[in-house]
Amino acid sequence: MSLFVDTSGLYALLVGTESEHSGIAAAFRTAVEKGRRLVTTNYVLAETSALLQSRVGIDPVRDLHHRLLPVLSVIWVTQDLHQRGADRLFRIDRRRVSLVDAISFTVMEDEGLMDVLGVDSDFTAQGFRLVP
Repeated sequence: MSLFVDTSGLYALLVGTESEHSGIAAAFRTAVEKGRRLVTTNYVLAETSALLQSRVGIDPVRDLHHRLLPVLSVIWVTQDLHQRGADRLFRIDRRRVSLVDAISFTVMEDEGLMDVLGVDSDFTAQGFRLVP
């Protein structure tokens, strides 16, 4: 079974001072040990990289790209997927839901995923389950 990996999960995994770090790190290890496919998008990677670099520095961005990227299955956002995500964003019509989130929801539905490694409650509002 596959697991979607959100920016909030990657950030908490890579920043040890985050309150959610221990739980996310344990869930990530368990998923890897069980051979779960870890799915994300290139938009999530870009968003995570920018967030890490601006808040923490370049070292966690290196960790993301050198240590985590090899175990992630990255779905590259096409023009069609971008448009479907944008359409979804406009239907949701909530200030806190980002285009990256709306595209993530769309990918999760396309891939038949229910579980997301992350702490963003916008996923639960859309009917997905947060792990841990």
